[in-house]
Amino acid sequence: MTDNKLPSPTVPSLAEASKFWLKLGFISFGGPAGQIAIMHQELVERRRWISEKRYLHALNYCMVLPGPEAQQLATYIGWLLHKTPGALIAGSLFFLPALLILIGLGWVYMRFGDLPSVAGLLYGIKPAVTAIVLFAAYRIGSRALRNRWLWAMAAAAFLAIFALRVPFPLIVIAAG
Repeated sequence: MTDNKLPSPTVPSLAEASKFWLKLGFISFGGPAGQIAIMHQELVERRRWISEKRYLHALNYCMVLPGPEAQQLATYIGWLLHKTPGALIAGSLFFLPALLILIGLGWVYMRFGDLPSVAGLLYGIKPAVTAIVLFAAYRIGSRALRNRWLWAMAAAAFLAIFALRVPFPLIVIAAG
């Protein structure tokens, strides 16, 4: 048994993992927080392909690197499961479907954005995405922040970034 009384992780076939990464590429909305939460729910809790401890370790590592942490996390987990082919497949399928969806939505907006029904539909997506991001931040935060000291550090980092406009590298150094 591993963390949280879950059975040991099982390694999927490359085809099964590829199918998952393609699905994730189509359903991962809400930016990095939403994508990270979906990956946690699917990979740790539901499919049990990676342990909670390993997932949080990978997430922490990817958050320190420059660039999009959700993309890096998907690529890294793909590598953990199937080495280089897994990393290439996970990394590619993570963003390609979303890119195609955005191109399609952009075309709809450019072509039909003046119509009130289309403008209303696109405007109505905003609250749903906001809710997804807030819920994802809560889920990941409740698992990673296990004591008051960590919660205080997270709150201080949030205030430093958004209220005081402190550069992110300085926050990482201060947290270290």
